[in-house]
Amino acid sequence: MKKSMFAVISAAAILAAGAAQADDKVTLQIKWVPQAQFAGYYVAKDKGFYKEAGLDVTIKPGGPNIAPEQVIAGGGADVIVDWMPNALAAREKGAALVNIAQPFKHSGMELTCRADTGIKTPEDLKGRTLGVWFSGNEFPFLNWMGKLKFPTDGSPGGVTVVKQAYNVDPLIQKQADCISTMTYNEYWQVIDAGYKPEQLVVFKYDDQGVSTLEDGLYVMEDKLKDPAFVDKMVRFVKASMKGWEYARAHPDEAVKIVLDNDTTGSQTEHHQKQMLGEINKLTEGSDGRLDVADYQRTVKTLLTGGSDPVISKEPTGAYTTVITDKALGK
Repeated sequence: MKKSMFAVISAAAILAAGAAQADDKVTLQIKWVPQAQFAGYYVAKDKGFYKEAGLDVTIKPGGPNIAPEQVIAGGGADVIVDWMPNALAAREKGAALVNIAQPFKHSGMELTCRADTGIKTPEDLKGRTLGVWFSGNEFPFLNWMGKLKFPTDGSPGGVTVVKQAYNVDPLIQKQADCISTMTYNEYWQVIDAGYKPEQLVVFKYDDQGVSTLEDGLYVMEDKLKDPAFVDKMVRFVKASMKGWEYARAHPDEAVKIVLDNDTTGSQTEHHQKQMLGEINKLTEGSDGRLDVADYQRTVKTLLTGGSDPVISKEPTGAYTTVITDKALGK
C-alpha cells in the first residue's frame, strides 16, 4: 500500500514538474503563404531560438482569403504579421490592434514602368495608365498623386488607374504603362518574364516619401494588461529578431528552411533567393523597434491619401515600446 501510494505521489510530482517546465505556446498568423518574406520567424523556429526562449511557436500560413487582423480578433492567434494601414483601419473599426515591434524598417512597394514608354521621372506619369493594388494598398499611391497634383480619374492632366490583380499581366501585356510591384516579389516576376532591368524604370515609394510601414508585429490591446502575456511577447520578439539576424547572415540556409515549410511545393529556390535578398534590405537597420517618425509618416500618408482614407482621425494607443524596451533594452 505504501509502495503504491509512493508511486502515485512520485508520478504526480513528475507530471507537475513537466507541466511547470512546458514551453509557453504562441500562435503567429503571418500575412501570406510561407515564403522568404517571413524567413526570420521560420528560422527562429527551426534553429531553436523560440525553444531557447521557452516558447512553443506555431506559425499559421496566410493566403488571399485570410486577413490576419480578423484571425486575431477572433482569437485564432496571439500575434500577427500585418501592414500598418490594415492594422490602423482595423483598430478604428473596433479591433484594437497594437504594434509591439517593427522588423521591417523599409517599404518594398514601388511602381514599375516600361522604359519604352518614355517615362523617366514622376512628372512623366501624367496621362499614363497605371496598375494599382487596392484594399488599402492604394493610399500611398493616391497620396503620391496628390503631391504631384495628378487627378486619378482619367481626366486630362491626370492618370488613368487600372485596378491591378496580384500579378504583373498588365505590364507584360502592355495594358498599363506602369504597375504596382514589391521589390521582393512582382518586380522579379517581370524580370523572369524576360525584361531586363535597363528596360524598366522603377519608383520606390520610400524614395517618394509616401511609403507606409509594412510587416510589423501586432497583438490585441487588452492582452497587454496580462503580465504573463507581455513576458511571452518579450521573449517572442527577442527570438524573432535573432531569427532575422540569422537570415541576413545565412541567406542560403534561411531559404532552405523556408522551402522546408512550404507544404504546397509551389515555391522555387530561385525565386526565394531573389526574395530574401530583397527582404534582407527591408529589415536592414531595424532591431525590431518602431521608429516613431516612420509611424507618423504612415499616419500622415493614410490621412491625406485622398478618396476615402483608411483612417479618419489620428490614432491613439496604436503602438507600444514596452515589448521592445524589455526585449532589446532601452
